Amino acid sequence: MADVITTRAKNYSQWYLDIVKEAGLADNSDVRGCMVIKPTGYAIWEKMQRALDGLFKSTGHVNAYFPLFIPMSFLAKEEQMAEGFAKECAVVTHYRLKAEHGKPLHVDPTAELEEPLIIRPTSETIIWNTYKKWVQSYRDLPLLINQWCNVVRWEMRTRLFLRTAEFLWQEGHTAHASAQEAEAETLQMVRVYQKFAEEWMAMPVLVGPKTDGQKFPGAVYTLCIEAMMQDGKALQAGTSHFLGQNFAKAFDVTFKDKENKEEFAWATSWGVSTRLIGGLIMTHSDDNGLVVPPRLAATHVVIVPLGKNDAERAPSIAAAEKLAAELRALPRDDFFGYEPISVKIDAMFDKQPGFRYAEYEVRGVPVRVEIGPKDIEKLACAVARRDVPGKEGKQFGVPLVSAADHVAKLLRDIQSALYNRAKAFRDSRIVTANTLDEFKALFPEREEAKEAGAEPLKFVYAHWDGTKETEDRVQKEYAATIRCLPFDGPQEAGTCIFTGKPSTRRVIFARAY
Repeated sequence: MADVITTRAKNYSQWYLDIVKEAGLADNSDVRGCMVIKPTGYAIWEKMQRALDGLFKSTGHVNAYFPLFIPMSFLAKEEQMAEGFAKECAVVTHYRLKAEHGKPLHVDPTAELEEPLIIRPTSETIIWNTYKKWVQSYRDLPLLINQWCNVVRWEMRTRLFLRTAEFLWQEGHTAHASAQEAEAETLQMVRVYQKFAEEWMAMPVLVGPKTDGQKFPGAVYTLCIEAMMQDGKALQAGTSHFLGQNFAKAFDVTFKDKENKEEFAWATSWGVSTRLIGGLIMTHSDDNGLVVPPRLAATHVVIVPLGKNDAERAPSIAAAEKLAAELRALPRDDFFGYEPISVKIDAMFDKQPGFRYAEYEVRGVPVRVEIGPKDIEKLACAVARRDVPGKEGKQFGVPLVSAADHVAKLLRDIQSALYNRAKAFRDSRIVTANTLDEFKALFPEREEAKEAGAEPLKFVYAHWDGTKETEDRVQKEYAATIRCLPFDGPQEAGTCIFTGKPSTRRVIFARAY
């Protein structure tokens, strides 16, 4: 099956699309720009949801749900928000269709809405309009609310998971009695995203604020996590926004403080989406197919019994069933979300063993166990790890009596190995540019002119003068953006390599999805 997957060196973009298709993650929808998330892809999203939801609730947040439709007047109340999303909004203007005999189905022109409704691109406006009813006193704060839902941003150029007109996400919206409390929330949640990215997705990230030119519309500032994909491009994987009192003032959300003075509430919002699945694919997968970190795998282990006839197959199946039961019965812990290890037995003997192995390799099942007649004679099995393809990742002669513990440990080893490999790759691709000529060499002006098999792009630390004009110029001339100002990045002052003006620190430039 791997021969239908384009190699990364030949065409990285097609490789990504081939992985999505062959691993059965998603399909393009008949609705332009939208996707159908298939069961395998949705199972990964469910694992992500469960892990994130647990992290949110452990920090005191609760779930709620708000309407899909937002009155246009709500969006207009927050000027920066309206300007930032105006070009992406889908708008409902009528509420009825007309079906007449012999005529095509069409919109009833007499059924126009009094006010157009926006299909939510994000929910700050309708949520803060609701908070006005909920908040009267400091005793009503903080409100720590999250919702799992879909949003629509009418994208013209789409790519499955990474950028679609409709996508799934979570959006947290919190209200606080003080700026200090809201800012602490903003930092806490970006650290929650970092924990999830690194400990569940095995995807190392840089953490820090966005520039004013890249921040969320309506935010005072935005914190983000940025990951490096295998082609060296950046992926913004999560954002947390300190909104100040902008939305409270726009929607008149006030409260009486402890001194009985009326104050506007302080706000945050934060979110991640199904683009994380795209990030997972591009961080770990290889030319043989999908690679999934065990903590997010829908199926952790596939056991493949072997045999040429019923007499040989029966003992292999029995051993497979015994091992599967032992794996499912292992003590549950947080590593697997307190769920049993997920095991599948593949007894499709009408398919050749090689085809069966390849199918699970393409789909990214972390561990494959093979049990055949010769293994049964030795009371053993063969165990293959997905993150190390071929003979190097396969161990023969694993005793069946201890195979369950062996596999459970291997799953944990794979999780840490994937993170370490991704971090080593990322760190090897972070470089410094001290001159404009060095920067130009790292960002060729025509990226599409690069030859197949060219070196991946890099994350580049460089001095910047802090102006939006310089930032816009770099984006226009080199298709590179400032991804973030990493908290743990170099802080030394210097000179902007683009203008020669003073610079307070280096920032990370990259090309991005």
